[in-house]
Amino acid sequence: MAVRQVIRIDEEKCNGCGLCATACAEGAIAIIDGKARLISETYCDGLGACLGECPQGAITMEEREAEAFDEEAVMHAKTAAAHGPEGPLPCGCPGSHVQTMGPCECSEEPEGQSTEGAPSRLRNWPVQMRLVPVTAPYLRNADLVIAADCVPFAFASFHDRFLPGRVLLVGCPKLDDAAFYRQKLTEIFLANDIRSIEVVHMEVPCCGGLVRLVAGAVADAAVQVPITLTRIGINGEVQESHIVRAQQPAGPGPGQ
Repeated sequence: MAVRQVIRIDEEKCNGCGLCATACAEGAIAIIDGKARLISETYCDGLGACLGECPQGAITMEEREAEAFDEEAVMHAKTAAAHGPEGPLPCGCPGSHVQTMGPCECSEEPEGQSTEGAPSRLRNWPVQMRLVPVTAPYLRNADLVIAADCVPFAFASFHDRFLPGRVLLVGCPKLDDAAFYRQKLTEIFLANDIRSIEVVHMEVPCCGGLVRLVAGAVADAAVQVPITLTRIGINGEVQESHIVRAQQPAGPGPGQ
């Protein structure tokens, strides 16, 4: 290994704001458990584009033995993280950058955030099923909440009731591609040893499609995982919640 410039992250100073990860075009930095982490030395080109973005001064450059910068590996990793095995995402915006957030341990609200209301319980980004890579690190051994995208608007306590300690995926079974979601969820279940799933859907008939496609994906993946089905009324109340443990045959996929 050669001696070269590589970033160093002081985790004591880092507050997990994510500005450095966005600034790093090579994708060498990710937010994991609320802190910035160097994913691989081979992804860091040593040019320090992230240095000026850190408001806490948590990132410095150090000269040390390190693996050489590998541009080909960077491009491969970026493609895998942004696209996943199903092909290109419909957008290439920085907002699709995979992040894992930890709970806020500070006594005050972070600068720029409102002091009104309860704090966010969201632990992962992105959350939209089409944008989430199958290999996203936050999916490994996760307790999943798979919610219809209308649910958080109808159920006021969505964050406190469903998100603590869990990973969120959202989608619309009526307006989105249900067959794609079934295939995507099957790949997620096969690759990540999911511990539990809660499907949160609305009382409207079309929302039952979310329950069917999740059940279909579990059957397609042939995994045994406890599933909780929770139905939310359009007036914002929990109408029903029960656990389904037995894996049932799912029958033909959507559109078959």
